[in-house]
Amino acid sequence: MSEVIDEKIVVEPHQSPVESQSETGFKSGDDASNSTKDVDAAWNFLSGHRDADNVASGADLAALRRKIDFHIVPIMFLCYMMQFMDKVILNYALVMGISKDLNLGPNDASNLATFLFTALLIFEIPNVYALQMFPAAKWLGANVVLWGVATACGAAATSYQAMLVSRIFLGIFEATIGPSLLLISSQWYTKSEQAPRFAIWYGGLGFSQIIGGAISYGFQHVAPGGALSGWRTMFLVLGCVTVLVGLLTVFFLPDTPMKARWLSDGEKVALLKHVSVNQTGIENKKFRPTEIVEALLDPQIYLLVVSVVLLSIGSGVITTYSTTLIRNLGYDPPHAALMTMPSGVISLAATVVSGFAVRIQSHRWAWLVGLLACGVLSGGLMRFLPTTNRAGILAAIYLINTITATLPIFYQWTASNTSGGTKRAFAAALVSAAFSVGNIVGPQTFRAKDAPEYRPAKITLLATEATCMVTTFSLFLYYVWQNKRRAGAAEASESEYMSKEVWANVTDRKNKRFRYVY
Repeated sequence: MSEVIDEKIVVEPHQSPVESQSETGFKSGDDASNSTKDVDAAWNFLSGHRDADNVASGADLAALRRKIDFHIVPIMFLCYMMQFMDKVILNYALVMGISKDLNLGPNDASNLATFLFTALLIFEIPNVYALQMFPAAKWLGANVVLWGVATACGAAATSYQAMLVSRIFLGIFEATIGPSLLLISSQWYTKSEQAPRFAIWYGGLGFSQIIGGAISYGFQHVAPGGALSGWRTMFLVLGCVTVLVGLLTVFFLPDTPMKARWLSDGEKVALLKHVSVNQTGIENKKFRPTEIVEALLDPQIYLLVVSVVLLSIGSGVITTYSTTLIRNLGYDPPHAALMTMPSGVISLAATVVSGFAVRIQSHRWAWLVGLLACGVLSGGLMRFLPTTNRAGILAAIYLINTITATLPIFYQWTASNTSGGTKRAFAAALVSAAFSVGNIVGPQTFRAKDAPEYRPAKITLLATEATCMVTTFSLFLYYVWQNKRRAGAAEASESEYMSKEVWANVTDRKNKRFRYVY
């Protein structure tokens, strides 16, 4: 099977963390106390709340999931929605007069996108350390506030250089969004439960595409003679909204399940027992360089990174040039902005459907290949259809948005298939960095001299999505092979899942009972 059987672990009412500890051979007294610094914070919480164990055994997990969904998923959705909105705002501004106001050169728009993602890429690695040293939700919230400020400051830009500074700072502060949401999501749900939650918060991307077109259309009707032009007002308003979302994250998103004020101790114990089958831990602040070395020697990390780079080249096209491509079909700027709205519908639908499908039947690899095939078809249509076929090219521009649904599945693969606190944070940073690399390359394939058809860019899009299908299938075969190699390891009983060893920060490669999902 491709999925860890995480729903069939039954919590035995009579068992306590202390009993689990003794059954697995951990010493009591000083030895146990000294070893707590090497285990996950979840174990320390379980050990200190033995009196809540009986209450936890009778917890309604379905009701608990709904309660968690209500408190954390909307906040993560808003964070991801605003990061994409603030990033893609340049896409809309390009048809709202920003080029004229800032006297942008032929390739300056591509360079603004490139430097944003370059800054994002550079600051992914420091986030590995920050996410282990600082409370995850607080770190995320603070960065959301700061990138909101950077977006709002873009309204004051009077030159290419000033806008470039604003976009670079946006990239610096947005660097934490992917790794933070990946790690936070994996704390609250089992591996199969994670897929639809990843899809929902990542659906903020599609939703922002839908409302982004309408927002751009509205701001294009701001009186030209006003104190601020339409695009400047848009930057200022969206930046302020982002700051509010950041403050909401700081005050209402818990750093870990153990710190959730809206969960009782019994509910926290029940949740930690439920997610213990992931064998990926909750929180461990000890930084282990050896786990970074292991990640750099792990074939799955390279396949994940290469796959995300390839698919993100198409994502970079969507982020920066979708409105321009639509405008080149003969639409005026306001209607070109409105015509981007179906792209968001396609993106959101593909993300949600694939996320819930993975929850029901797994087969992550099959959904990835299918979605990438849609990207290949889109690239082919854009490249080979005559420019007079406006309906066909417009359909291709919409269809390419299906590839955005692949990234949350790759994020979820990263969260589920890497364990060890430092290794998982490092893997999350690398995959997010790969997304940045693809988005750096994507806009650069759109060169001014290739306008209006941009044939080299369309060929690149076709080739990269096709190659990504190959690397994705290779990753699937790697996971199958690894699980077969581990087939001789005995399946863990409930008591063993609840042992201290589960929370001992053991990496996926060292834990022979760990099973990869695909």
